[in-house]
Amino acid sequence: MHPFEPTMSTLGRNWEMVEAAISDMSEAEMAQQPNAHSNSVAWTLWHMNRVLDTFVHQRFRDLPQLWISKGWAQEFGMAYDPDDRGVGWTAEQVTTWAPPSPDVQLGYYEDIKTATLSYLENVSEEEMLREIVFPPSPEPRTIASAVAQMTWDNVAHGGQIAYIRGYLKGMGWYR
Repeated sequence: MHPFEPTMSTLGRNWEMVEAAISDMSEAEMAQQPNAHSNSVAWTLWHMNRVLDTFVHQRFRDLPQLWISKGWAQEFGMAYDPDDRGVGWTAEQVTTWAPPSPDVQLGYYEDIKTATLSYLENVSEEEMLREIVFPPSPEPRTIASAVAQMTWDNVAHGGQIAYIRGYLKGMGWYR
């Protein structure tokens, strides 16, 4: 068995839930916030993808993020800032953020999903044991440990997307 098979299965099930949740949402519904202090589906999807992009490319492989190398920042009408993942955004920033079309949002999502699976399928056992340091924690952790953190984060945001969709439209994410 591949060492990351459980992780790939977990991410795959999460992505299936996300795809079901957004499959029949309109552009306006994806951009709608339940209230002024909540994230929209579109914002949460963007943030979820930015986190994966940061982990897989910048943190694990020391490569430019797809956000920059494939021009997704421009497609989103945003700055080429590799550190902007929405972490620390104020409620006002979230409320004034204008998401791009669903095609752009889903294009970035598919790119990140493909890159993440490719990385996990091809990472060596030696690489999994390599230690890295990334803020805010100054302590080193193994790639394997960071993959666990990345997976938890992705699943948490997938659940948020499904919940917001359910709040706005009903339980269509569960099929």
